[in-house]
Amino acid sequence: MDFELSEDQRSFQRTAREFAEAVMAPEAARWDAEGIFPRDVLAQAGELGFCGLYSPEAYGGLGLGRLDATIVFEELAAACASTTAYLTIHNMATWMVTRWARAEVAARWGPRLTSGAALASYCLTEPSAGSDAASLSTKATRAEGGWRLDGAKAFISGAGATDALVVMARSGGEGAKGISAFLVPADTKGITFGRNEDKLGWHSQPTRAVTFENVVVPADHLLGEECEGFRIAMKGLDGGRINVATCSIGAARAALESARRYMHERTQFKQKLASFQALQFKVADMATELVVARQMVRLAAVKLDGGAPNATVYCAMAKQRATDAGFAICNEALQIHGGYGYMREYPLERYLRDARVHQILEGTNEIMRVIVSRRVLDESTSEEIR
Repeated sequence: MDFELSEDQRSFQRTAREFAEAVMAPEAARWDAEGIFPRDVLAQAGELGFCGLYSPEAYGGLGLGRLDATIVFEELAAACASTTAYLTIHNMATWMVTRWARAEVAARWGPRLTSGAALASYCLTEPSAGSDAASLSTKATRAEGGWRLDGAKAFISGAGATDALVVMARSGGEGAKGISAFLVPADTKGITFGRNEDKLGWHSQPTRAVTFENVVVPADHLLGEECEGFRIAMKGLDGGRINVATCSIGAARAALESARRYMHERTQFKQKLASFQALQFKVADMATELVVARQMVRLAAVKLDGGAPNATVYCAMAKQRATDAGFAICNEALQIHGGYGYMREYPLERYLRDARVHQILEGTNEIMRVIVSRRVLDESTSEEIR
């Protein structure tokens, strides 16, 4: 059991950190304030391979593992968690296309997606199907030459600004076994996008509803086999949960570093804040929770890379622990800054706003606890946690 990074991993880490500090960090506050979706920066990230980190090399990806991806995403999220969170969603959707699309379709879309020339959105959530994703109602019916999609999706990251949609729709009966997955070009006739949602955070990526009305999808754009969509969606979300957990770690790390600097700068009662034991203990707890969360995420990534039978439950544990800890650390760091932390002049309020949604998406943290508790209480799987 080796907790040290390899030389290759350290190299990826350095490259990501240099890119984040030089390209993302100087613009993150402006993207947030003006609601800018920085496609040009995402394209630059694509040139470094960051748009297809764990997609196959055959389609232009780097073919890395999920552990390697967490190292890169943490560095990027420390500069801008909102933009990085979209990048992780794009990576997830891209991997799903390169993993399950027909060879001809993957060859057409894969290189564009892994390079960042084209961007993707993941369409699972619906107005009436959030945590209960298996109850989704978007319909896929057979049509001449393929499929016809009808229905609506909600809270879709990047929607209206991306080129490809990975869509889950019901082609069979009720429940998870009736769902199929499709790759749908975003400019297909019959697709309309709602307004850009006015959100608490994540201002550097648009979030819209997507409506499908008589949208015809070619037969070869089915991902995997018919009615395999929910399994594909859940496979994607295992990695997605690690990804969003890593975004929380990056934001928390940046918040802790900001608090550390501020404690050495700020004087009250003729002493630097760093000399007050109460605050010393606070940052000690913040640092410890950060390391615990990071190691939990990396353990889950190793499980996923190795195809461990208990990978799903570890991904759920990591997502819940890291996103809860990440938000708490950002909140404590803001508290250390006092009134200044509440001002946009400092980045703390942005870290806090961007980190909050991580406890909701890719499965709420309540659902993560449901996943874990089921495994613990089931006698046939309880030993997986030991």
